[in-house]
Amino acid sequence: MAKAVVLLSGGLDSATTLAIAKRQGYTCYCLSLDYGQRHRAELAAAAKVAQSLGAVEHRVMQLDLASFGGSALTDTNLAVPTTPVAGIPITYVPARNTIMLSLALAWSEVLGARDIFIGVNAVDYSGYPDCRPDYIAAFEHLANLATKAGVEGAHLTLHTPLIQLSKAEIIRQGLQLGVDYALTVSCYQADAHGRACGVCDSCRLRKKGFADAGYPDPTPYR
Repeated sequence: MAKAVVLLSGGLDSATTLAIAKRQGYTCYCLSLDYGQRHRAELAAAAKVAQSLGAVEHRVMQLDLASFGGSALTDTNLAVPTTPVAGIPITYVPARNTIMLSLALAWSEVLGARDIFIGVNAVDYSGYPDCRPDYIAAFEHLANLATKAGVEGAHLTLHTPLIQLSKAEIIRQGLQLGVDYALTVSCYQADAHGRACGVCDSCRLRKKGFADAGYPDPTPYR
């Protein structure tokens, strides 16, 4: 079977993306990033999701983006917003998806994989610039220019199966594929036990998604 690298945060979207990659017949290698995020409970969730969905391997790479700060997810002096804000919120982590995709690209070359999956969404999302279709297309173009595999004619494809789906559609699809959403952590300020705040942007999107999908939300809220 073809190999694929799947970026796995431990949240709802990336878990669904892994399930989709498995359904499409890929042998999945999952990559998570410990980047100094305040919600590190998502890393434990990622390990559980990878095991539950049968990933061949799950690696966690460490990279201290907190040394730069600039985001409420990496700087504890900045408060996570609990109400909707205009524009790009302070929970945006500068260059995070570019960094994660670059690491996934490096591992894919080593593995001989020609496919990378990422669970970005441009419908029910926080407005992050590195979740848009134009960005994904540009990175795929870069990946094929910047790698030995690409230069030698092995085209690399960047898969974004959720990018045009609503949160409710994502949840319905994941449930059909057997995703256990009780294992996932989406909250930007989840505690060490994975309990969610219920008021951050990610929690609001998750709660609305389950309500719109017509399924009970399995999230443990504080």
